[in-house]
Amino acid sequence: MIKRTLGDAVRTRFWYREFREIVLMCVVYNIKRAIEQ
Repeated sequence: MIKRTLGDAVRTRFWYREFREIVLMCVVYNIKRAIEQ
């Protein structure tokens, strides 16, 4: 679901930045779901 909403590509090559980007994508997705309800 997150991939479909926000895209499936991460834009960085470093693992720690990739992890941070994935966490931020999850946070944005959860906020978006909370607003829609």
